Amino acid sequence: MSMFKPLILATAVATLAACATVPQPLQGTYTDVSSVSVQQGAAAGAQVRWGGQIIKTEPGPQETCFYVLSRPLDSQARPHDSESNSETQGRFVACRAGFYDPEVFAQGRDITVTGTLHGTVSEKVGEYGYPYPRVEANVVYLWPKRVVYPYGGYYDPFWGPGWGPYWGPYWGGPWGWGGYGWGGYYPTRVIVVPRRVPPAHG
Repeated sequence: MSMFKPLILATAVATLAACATVPQPLQGTYTDVSSVSVQQGAAAGAQVRWGGQIIKTEPGPQETCFYVLSRPLDSQARPHDSESNSETQGRFVACRAGFYDPEVFAQGRDITVTGTLHGTVSEKVGEYGYPYPRVEANVVYLWPKRVVYPYGGYYDPFWGPGWGPYWGPYWGGPWGWGGYGWGGYYPTRVIVVPRRVPPAHG
């Protein structure tokens, strides 16, 4: 029977992935526009949902900017990885107020952001001046690392097996809401959302 365990596990993962939906913080209606179109001056002020792999994270005095290699998003709004889809859609930069640790938001990690397009900023890529479309982000969603399945391929601990004693998202520490983290040994998702301001009491 042991020879069937990998097949059973892979089938369970595929079933869970098929049922997966876009995480609540990333849901909404957004303009379907590419970074190339924005470089040409299109869609200023549009609401977008973009993602990809982090190139670098640069904290500044007032905000942190995430430079991202843009990739198409899958049905969960997660960027495709380079192993399954080599297509890229240029680069963009997403900035949000506050400090975000480059050791957490590290190079190569999957990230999805939502926010408002705000023109372009020119940055050097080698000796080339590259016009990065800029997103004023209101949600910054750091996905868990993809876990290599021992029999080949990937599965995502967000939808896959191995649930620990805790469930649900971790809401970004001091820059978001307090919440739950993943149990067991799986990496934590980090979601940055606007802070809720409690109503004033008379």
